[in-house]
Amino acid sequence: MASVLLVALLLLIPIIFLLKQSKPFKRVPPGTLGIPIIGQSLGFLRAMRSNTAEKWIEDRINKYGPISKLNIFGKPTVLIHGQAANKFIFANSGNNIVNQQTKSTKMILGERNLLELSGKDHSRVRGALVSFLKPESLRHYVGKIDEEVRSHLQMHWKGKQQVKVLPLMKTLTFNIICSLLFGLENGKQRDQLMNPFRALIKGVWSVPINAPFTSYNRSLRESAMIQNLLKEIVRQKKVEHEKNGAKSRQDLISCLLSMVEDGKQVLTEKEIIHNAMLVMVAGHDTSAILITFIIRLLANDQDICAAVLQEQEEIAKGKVLGETLTWEDISKMKYTWRVAMETLRRFPPIFGGIRKATTDIEYGGYIIPKGWQIFWVTSMTHMDNKIFPEPSKFDPSRFENQASTPPYCYVPFGGGARICPGYEFAKIETLVAIHYLVTKFSWKLLSDNSFSRDPMPTPSQGLLIELCPRELS
Repeated sequence: MASVLLVALLLLIPIIFLLKQSKPFKRVPPGTLGIPIIGQSLGFLRAMRSNTAEKWIEDRINKYGPISKLNIFGKPTVLIHGQAANKFIFANSGNNIVNQQTKSTKMILGERNLLELSGKDHSRVRGALVSFLKPESLRHYVGKIDEEVRSHLQMHWKGKQQVKVLPLMKTLTFNIICSLLFGLENGKQRDQLMNPFRALIKGVWSVPINAPFTSYNRSLRESAMIQNLLKEIVRQKKVEHEKNGAKSRQDLISCLLSMVEDGKQVLTEKEIIHNAMLVMVAGHDTSAILITFIIRLLANDQDICAAVLQEQEEIAKGKVLGETLTWEDISKMKYTWRVAMETLRRFPPIFGGIRKATTDIEYGGYIIPKGWQIFWVTSMTHMDNKIFPEPSKFDPSRFENQASTPPYCYVPFGGGARICPGYEFAKIETLVAIHYLVTKFSWKLLSDNSFSRDPMPTPSQGLLIELCPRELS
């Protein structure tokens, strides 16, 4: 009997040892991955386009809880949201979470764009972009943005009885990008970029099926065309820089080309092109949508419109005919920017973002497996009544004391070290555009207040308005 017990014990020892050495069971969040590649992508995109994405997310939360797994844009994904999720993403400086956009975004914008980089590469490229986009640099370009806005209004608004706001704002932001970031004035190169660029944007958030007639396929083709055009622009800027040296640093590409450390260019040509693509996309739709929704708000709320107009008229009265706005003028537009901030709270251009787990990560009592996407809904905190009382009410006074807003709760431009490097650029072009719009025109809506997301907010009929010229008193 003793010998039998001894044999049994000897057999159990290696089993116990192996159990101790094995990894704990991975408790992935509840949910389903759905059909391979497609997963829940089509349902999510349909919800975005019908402006029911928040309800789509809430239904998942009600069914699976605050953390769930799904498959979007071809990869297994964990969905998270809320203040803790925003902090988890924006404050994470380790190597367990890295930037990763959808496959469609990566393939269309290029693998060396800032959103795809991590660690030292991310810091190097971000630092190069910030050197041009920081306030100290941009203050010298207010006059250039002013000229683009006035030229746009003269060409597309003056003398018109009706306009569709969003398409025109996209034209304006495209022209500002071409002028300020690429040094392209009106002409052939701008025209060559515009139509391919608009087609490219439609496929940035799409199911990555590269088949004829899909938006993804068309965007890939337009991306290749635009990158070839940007290569030519980069070559032209290199020649200018070699000829003129520091004097050629008047646009983003020239600035990036001029950055040298230890006798070596800080960014490769591919990095310059891919990040030029990123800046084009990021700066085009977001600012255009913000300005459009401010115009929509000013048509609906006469009290706020009157307060914005009063602030802008005071600034206009201090200018002589033809004089451009300055950095000091922009700094006086405090109430107008609070209106813009509240607009971003209610109608954030970006619904969510994506990262990638490089190791198994414990979050909220679950494991996010290595290699999975992390999709966090950035702006659900904007409508949380514990953070913003009466969240459906439009109230610019919420931002009179920004320090009162808990960290990682108001995140239209990201947060922490991950705040969007183009924040100040967007602020300047928005305030300059609103200054001239409210001082030169009044308007009323001809379309309803509905909008969809595709993937950014898009007002019904592009926000059709009736214009009336305004004379300064």
